Amino acid sequence: MASSSWRPGKRVAIVGGGPGSISTGLAFIQRGYNVRIFERQPECKAIGGAVLLSTPVLSILRSYGLSLDNVGSYTTTYFKNKAGAERVKLPFNPVVEKRMGVKGWHYGVLRSSIFKKMLDLVPEGVIFAGYEFTSYTETEDDIQLHFKNGHQITADIVVGADGIRSKVSRQAFGDPHLFHTGIRLWLAWCDHIPNIPPNYGVVSHDWQYQASFFPMLHDGKPGFEWWVVEPSWEGKPVPEDPKAHLTEILKDWAQPMPRFLDVTNFDTQVYRWEIYNRPSMKKWSKGRVVCVGDAVHPVSPYAAYGMGMAIEDGYYLARALDGVDLRDPHSFKAGCEIYEKQRVDYVNHNMEFARFLGRMFHWVPRPLANIRDLIFDFTPLLSSYLRDGYLKKAEQETLSLKELQVVPA
Repeated sequence: MASSSWRPGKRVAIVGGGPGSISTGLAFIQRGYNVRIFERQPECKAIGGAVLLSTPVLSILRSYGLSLDNVGSYTTTYFKNKAGAERVKLPFNPVVEKRMGVKGWHYGVLRSSIFKKMLDLVPEGVIFAGYEFTSYTETEDDIQLHFKNGHQITADIVVGADGIRSKVSRQAFGDPHLFHTGIRLWLAWCDHIPNIPPNYGVVSHDWQYQASFFPMLHDGKPGFEWWVVEPSWEGKPVPEDPKAHLTEILKDWAQPMPRFLDVTNFDTQVYRWEIYNRPSMKKWSKGRVVCVGDAVHPVSPYAAYGMGMAIEDGYYLARALDGVDLRDPHSFKAGCEIYEKQRVDYVNHNMEFARFLGRMFHWVPRPLANIRDLIFDFTPLLSSYLRDGYLKKAEQETLSLKELQVVPA
C-alpha cells in the first residue's frame, strides 16, 4: 500500500533511511499503516562493506517478501589463534534450522546488495530523500516533524532510525554520551579466492589484534568479507597507507588471511570505523517517539549484529503496535512497552557482551594477554563464553518468533 493516503491513527513517520528504517517501514506497511520515510541524503544508500546476517534476521526479511534464494551461503564459524589452531567451532542448532527453514546461522552478504533487495520491496511514494530532520513538536493529538528544507509534516508517531548521532533520540532522551569503545575496525571485501573451503569462516586473534573472514555473495557472485580489529582511542592517528599498515599486522598470520590483501582494492573495498557506543538505555520511547537501531543501541562489531539488530527492532516494533490506533497515546505507550520488554534487555546484553569481548581481546596487557591466550587455546572457556553469552540467548530469541517458523513446534 503506497502512502499517498495519510490517515489519522495510521500515520508513521520514520526518520533515517538505513536498514533499520526500511525494515520498520516494511513491517508497518504490512500491517496496514501509512508510512513515510525521511532520509537526509539524496537517496537511501547503505554504507560500508559486507555484513553478517543471522537466521532471525533472514527470517524477518523473508516475511517481507525478500527471497532468500541466492542471498548468500551459510557459514561454519571457527575461532582460531594467529597460527591457525582451532579454539572453538560454533555449532548449528538443528531445532532452529528445522523450524526456521534456514541452514546454519550466519550468512555473509554485501551490505549494499542486501539493502537494494530491501529497497526494492518499498512501495512508491514512501521514501522522501533530501529531507534533513531538525526537530519535532509534540501535541496531545499528534506530532509535527520539521525539516531543514522548510517542510513540515504531521504524524501520529515518529520512529527515530537515524543512526548513532540521531537527532530524534537526542531531542527525546538528551545527550547520548557517546564514548569510544577502544577499538578500530578495518572492514573489507573482495572477489572469490580459490582453494578456501566452502562455507568456511574464521575469527582469529593474536594478543592484541583480530583478523577474520567469511564467504559472502556480491550481486549473486561469490566473494569474501574480511576485517581486522585493532586497539584504538579517541584521536589515534590514521595510517597514511592502510594497506602497508594491515600488511604489517597480518605478515605472520596463518593463511589465508594474508592473501586477502593482494586481491582487495583499498580505494573502494576497504572501510575504516572508530567504534563508538552509548551507555545502555532502559527506555527507547517517550511520548509519541520511539527509536530503533543505532539511535538507541550502537553495537560493537564483536556482536556481528548491528544491521541485524536494527532490522529486528523494526519488525518487533510494528508487531507490538499491530492494530493500534496510533492517535491514542495510551495504546501507543502500551505497545512500546511490549516492544521494549521484548528487545531492551536482549539487545543491551549483546551490546555489553560485545564491548566486553573487545576489551578482553584488545586491551589486556602482556603478560596477562599471553596467559589469556593459553587459557583460550587449551581450555573450553572461550567456547562457554560464546555459547552462553551469545548463541544461547540468540537461539531462544529466534524460537520465540513462532509466526516466522516454517515448521511449527
